[in-house]
Amino acid sequence: MPSFTLTRRTLLKTGTAAAAFAALGPAFLRQAAAQDADLAPYKSAQIDWQQVSGETITVAVIPASYFENLITLAPQFKALTGIDVRFEKIPPAQIRQKSVIDLTSKTGTYATHAADPMYYALYAANKWAEPLDTYLADKSLTDPAWFKLDDIIPAWRSANGIDGKLYGMPYDGEVTIQVYRKDLYDAKGLKPADTLEAYMSNAAALNTPNDRVWGAALRGVAGAGQNMYIYPSIFREFGGDWMKGGKLTVNGPEAEAALAWYVDIMKKYAPTAAANWNWPDIADAFSQGTVASYIDAHSSASVINNPEKSKVIGKVAYARWPKGPSGKRTTSIWNWGFPINSALPEKKRKATWLFIQWAASAETQARTAHKFAGPTKRSGVNRTSVWKDPDYIKLMNGFGENFVEATMGALQEDTDVDWRPRVPQWPAIGDTMATAIQSALSGQATIKAALDDAQRRIEPMMRG
Repeated sequence: MPSFTLTRRTLLKTGTAAAAFAALGPAFLRQAAAQDADLAPYKSAQIDWQQVSGETITVAVIPASYFENLITLAPQFKALTGIDVRFEKIPPAQIRQKSVIDLTSKTGTYATHAADPMYYALYAANKWAEPLDTYLADKSLTDPAWFKLDDIIPAWRSANGIDGKLYGMPYDGEVTIQVYRKDLYDAKGLKPADTLEAYMSNAAALNTPNDRVWGAALRGVAGAGQNMYIYPSIFREFGGDWMKGGKLTVNGPEAEAALAWYVDIMKKYAPTAAANWNWPDIADAFSQGTVASYIDAHSSASVINNPEKSKVIGKVAYARWPKGPSGKRTTSIWNWGFPINSALPEKKRKATWLFIQWAASAETQARTAHKFAGPTKRSGVNRTSVWKDPDYIKLMNGFGENFVEATMGALQEDTDVDWRPRVPQWPAIGDTMATAIQSALSGQATIKAALDDAQRRIEPMMRG
């Protein structure tokens, strides 16, 4: 009895094709033909997708729509490769910790996981993750003409590289941009800010708390991906250098000026509660019409355009990060990437690479985005070619004026691979900095005292 994953092409290669067709009937033939058509774009790659058929791997992801779309397509990957993929959904707050525990213990529970770029330095230093260059260069595993690595957003690839080697393949990412209420700006004759100074001025002009409208909001809650998602960009735009003279430095004049700007705008023009807000809180407030502008991930556009909740649909526009005093724009270049767990045996490592190659391919990126049959479309696809697809552009521009231009402009021109210090000690450093920034935002410490204290705490970490 043949498996229901048997393809029409396989049947035709056997001497029993006629008998099998007769026994299985026209419904099966239609299914097999449809499956062949589904897999045809992948089978054009000059590799044997079935070379480790029968393997099973576990992939840890967060419970987000862009991964849900991928999970929906997993049966196609099974039909293509014969590899079973078991997905485990872990909340963002826990996935980093659980992954590090798995890598440290070398149990190989997760073949790959949704990884934060800031962790690759730690993974590389401990040889917990495989350099992907080896897999990309192996012609039996990768068809470079089909996979087209250069098509993947360069900024995200750079963020996932250590010492010139790629450790995680970007799957979905984001970039920080300016989001603003065009109707409010037009009413006051304002333009989106080109500089941080102008952004502050716009916030002042629009700040009318008595009417329940605040001028701006930025992430304030403490955390390496929270207030330390925003502050590093400001620090770099004020001319800050994390590795000043080869020494990790978080205090000094540039740092004080950057944190002063952050504290100033949050205290003067953001809702008081924003000191403890993460991005969903900001997007919710903006969608309810109580915040005139915010700077955050472009992916939050889907929240502020949710027709079931948002009151500002049709009134939203976008612009790139404002320039800092240094003349630079510095956005985050964050992405969820897939590394390969070094503790896996060889066949599972190959199976994991085939999964990563499939997930990151242009075909799967399109099928999980504008070609996805479900209601949720992705705004963080990893391919330049998809961002240029007229169907994808049409879909994305539904988020508001200038969305694609602002996002692509930021991705292509405003990135800084050293946006945050890429050192193995980052998890502890990020937490220390987050606490220092929170103490300054809350007024518990002066700006200088908060930064000097952070410097004192971080120096022993760098000594090992």
